[in-house]
Amino acid sequence: MITAAAPLTDISEWARGRGLEIVMIVIAAVLLTRFATWVGDRVERRIDQQSSQSDGVVRSEATKHRHAVVQVLTWVSLALVYCVAVVLVLQRLGVPVTGIVAPATVVGVALGFGAQRVVQDVLAGFFLVTERQYGFGDLVRLVVLGAPSAITGTVEEVTLRITSVRTSNGEVVITPNGQIVQVVNLSRDWARAVVDVPIPTSVDVTTVSDVLTRVGAEAYADDALHDLLLDAPTVMGVESIDLDQFKIRVVARTLPGKQFEVGRALRAKITVALLRAGIHVPADLDTAPPTSS
Repeated sequence: MITAAAPLTDISEWARGRGLEIVMIVIAAVLLTRFATWVGDRVERRIDQQSSQSDGVVRSEATKHRHAVVQVLTWVSLALVYCVAVVLVLQRLGVPVTGIVAPATVVGVALGFGAQRVVQDVLAGFFLVTERQYGFGDLVRLVVLGAPSAITGTVEEVTLRITSVRTSNGEVVITPNGQIVQVVNLSRDWARAVVDVPIPTSVDVTTVSDVLTRVGAEAYADDALHDLLLDAPTVMGVESIDLDQFKIRVVARTLPGKQFEVGRALRAKITVALLRAGIHVPADLDTAPPTSS
């Protein structure tokens, strides 16, 4: 009877001792990860509130960078908690952690060759955040290795491994940071909307320039566009000459990320103004690729 009950006693003692410690470690790890996530979400909401109070039109560069830093710190905190919890649980299970260092090193080297891309992604993400190449809410164009075309959209998440971008179609594109070969930030400091206006060669250039100048002044005085423009749109002059038409370029400096909205509004105003002046506008009135600075 005593011999048969001994294993049950040992299991009971282990459950009350190390087993209980393992349960407490797992619970503590879950609570810590939830706390870290809660703190990260709370800090992000506080950043959003401060940003909306200071500037309701566009996020400042500092706000975007703080968002990216908070996301990265949250991700690193979760990884550290899980790693420490696994080590502590192995110790409670009686697995000699020091004894598995050498085999783990060999396995780590083998995994390292297979996980080179992951390490590359993490290093690239580190430099993306520290160099402030872009942040949460930025409008960016990413050239990704192997992608047929560039990805343009708004940054929704930045971690050390991936960047999540939402395109104008509502699609979420998740890209490993190590695969990004070029970043075009369309939301840095200020942007530029460029409109090339095609005009028949029979029309006087001076007349068209005067009309476009008035449109620029009216656009800057418009309540809907004034807050998006840094100054009145400028007529740069004749950009190109073809056999049957020439193009006059209009340039407007805008708040970061607002160049597309301003470009659409300018095209509409220019078309109406030219028609009122009796100038026929060809159907290929278009906006040149916007730039940012």
